Amino acid sequence: MHEKRATKRVHLIYYLRLFDNQTNDLVGHLVDITTDGIMMISEKPIQIGTDFSFKMHLPGNIAGREEIDFKACCLWCRKDFNPDFYVSGYKIEKISPKELKTITALINSYGFKS
Repeated sequence: MHEKRATKRVHLIYYLRLFDNQTNDLVGHLVDITTDGIMMISEKPIQIGTDFSFKMHLPGNIAGREEIDFKACCLWCRKDFNPDFYVSGYKIEKISPKELKTITALINSYGFKS
């Protein structure tokens, strides 16, 4: 059974890069974001239940930051429409109030307006 999303997904005008904070390896690119979670596209499938410590590079200085760090857990993963890629959804688990403020500023500055 799917949970009802509390906040509306926002697509950004950029596909921001997401790195594993421990290894500094590129994990994938951000597809959409809320203050509660993210969707990512990657070349490799992600194991459901995997916890990540992500580092996300921002498109310039947003709320005084050029990157943010947060912890998130993979809730689902499936093949993308393009069979060379996978999309996966994450619940943000641990994030500082300062980084949450940065996400809100990112959404307001770079989110598609509907």
